[in-house]
Amino acid sequence: MFPRLPRPLRYLLQILFVVGVTAIANFFLLKLVPGDLVDVIASENSGITPEHVAQLRQAYGLDQSVLAQLGYYLKSLLSLDLGYSFRYGEPVVDLILGRLPATLALIGAGLALSVALGVLLGVLAARRPHGLLDTLLSGLATAGYSAPMFWTALMLIVGFGVHLNWLPVGGIRDVGAAHQGWALWLDYARHLALPVATVAIYYVAIYARLSRASMIETLQEDYIRTARARGNGEARVIRRHALKNAILPVITMLGLQSSALLGGSIVVETVFAWPGLGQLSFEAIASRDVNLLLGILLMSAALVALMNIAVDACYGLLDPRVRKT
Repeated sequence: MFPRLPRPLRYLLQILFVVGVTAIANFFLLKLVPGDLVDVIASENSGITPEHVAQLRQAYGLDQSVLAQLGYYLKSLLSLDLGYSFRYGEPVVDLILGRLPATLALIGAGLALSVALGVLLGVLAARRPHGLLDTLLSGLATAGYSAPMFWTALMLIVGFGVHLNWLPVGGIRDVGAAHQGWALWLDYARHLALPVATVAIYYVAIYARLSRASMIETLQEDYIRTARARGNGEARVIRRHALKNAILPVITMLGLQSSALLGGSIVVETVFAWPGLGQLSFEAIASRDVNLLLGILLMSAALVALMNIAVDACYGLLDPRVRKT
């Protein structure tokens, strides 16, 4: 798409296209869900009259046609206005920006740990395929991927939070302690440990198996045999020659897994009471706060688009052939 344009402008247009199509699709999908904000308000107030319900629908614009509501929503987006959260009584932008750092910290740390461990395990397993270490690592990785994420989270809470009492099991920091400086950052890290471990245990198997298969194939290439013939040690061959090419499928998978990672954060944030976008979206769904949910979905689409562009940039740095396209 947009092949003749300069790369930065092409990326910008791609982001706008993806976000725009996603915004329209999300709007229609949410309109298909039974019930709305006024229904939730009516269910919470048993004495509300039908006349009051009609007034609320008119005040919130829910008495208009779906196309009219879509037009108003798109007009607001063009002015960078995501609307107002009726449940929280705050602008949607303020709510999202307040929760976004926590989600980015969880996803960023979980992704970095998953890729690092996955590539390391994949390289170790590929050195002796079908050996004892390969079988052991593959089994552990598959077990971590097979377990549901919520079950892994609960087991970590029971093990490290309840029995061993090493790590906190919820929240982002200890609100009862007046930590400052490095003590505050250490408190954040302790609260982040179990959620990040949950994400990493689930996704490390994907990158381990992918990097293992790619490394086995790469080690059979002619240039690897040439590097070995020149007297290079096995560790140097892997580090200087094989790893750069073997890691390319892993980089590609990062872009494909970015949306799934955002979706998985809802489960992790809910279990650990992590104050991020995942928990906020769960609360928005429960309260039928359509404006807030549309804003979260729009921000998620933008994050996925940016993640894919970052992956393309990294791919170009690792593979010079991509830079010419």
